[in-house]
Amino acid sequence: MKKSVLIDGKPFGSDQFFLIAGPCVIEEESLMMRTAEQVKSVAEELQLPVIYKSSFMKDNRSSIDYYQGPGIEEGLRILEKIKKEFEMPIVSDIHFPEQVAAAAEVLDVIQIPAYLCMQTSITVAAAKTGKAINIKHGQFLAPSNMIKPIRKIEAQGNENILLTERGYTFGYNDLVVDPRSFYHLNETGYPVIFDVTHSIRKYGIPSADPKGGSRHYLNTLARAGVASGVDGIFVEVHPEPAKALCDAASQLPMLDLAEFLKPLIALHQIEKQYR
Repeated sequence: MKKSVLIDGKPFGSDQFFLIAGPCVIEEESLMMRTAEQVKSVAEELQLPVIYKSSFMKDNRSSIDYYQGPGIEEGLRILEKIKKEFEMPIVSDIHFPEQVAAAAEVLDVIQIPAYLCMQTSITVAAAKTGKAINIKHGQFLAPSNMIKPIRKIEAQGNENILLTERGYTFGYNDLVVDPRSFYHLNETGYPVIFDVTHSIRKYGIPSADPKGGSRHYLNTLARAGVASGVDGIFVEVHPEPAKALCDAASQLPMLDLAEFLKPLIALHQIEKQYR
């Protein structure tokens, strides 16, 4: 029996498909507010529970010259404004245990980045807040081994856990999505999310370079993930992806979000009948 996780008093997981969406990284405030308004509008139109996502900091950029975000203080200020104005729960990622206390004051879901999913100090610190924790599956880790960070979080008395798949890397700057991963993650009993836009990113290629992502795969991969039993979809969206300060070649144009989601909702309705 699949668990559901309470976020902002509402269940995420179980039988209702849900959405995590927003720009990859926090940019200027008016763009963030405009995007949040559009994300909420799409979610309401399609009757989807939604969590708004954007990173206040990207600590794993491949060059020190690339935009890393506004930082925790300014980033959390903007996220808190979005949360209050649009009444949406918020998720963002942390990179150090020292960020946990401030992040927990604003975020409804604390995200553990894929590269850090096996770091005990950061997962334990996040778990102790009692907040929902979204663990991103490390590109280097067998999916069955995701039970290890899950157990670290459970040991703190926290079972508000989400798992996110984002593909594997074999050291050639490409990510490969293996549907067997969805099977193993579903076996944990916790809600499973597919981060489809990160799965098409090409590591090390500048964000503005069209070769930095394979956007033409988005529909195929997303539909495969939903048919494989994921509970939610994670999509980074931007009003003008070509101008985005991070992951410009992989973010979905904001105006395409509703049409992108409609077949996924239909597939989920079919898939859940056979669980």
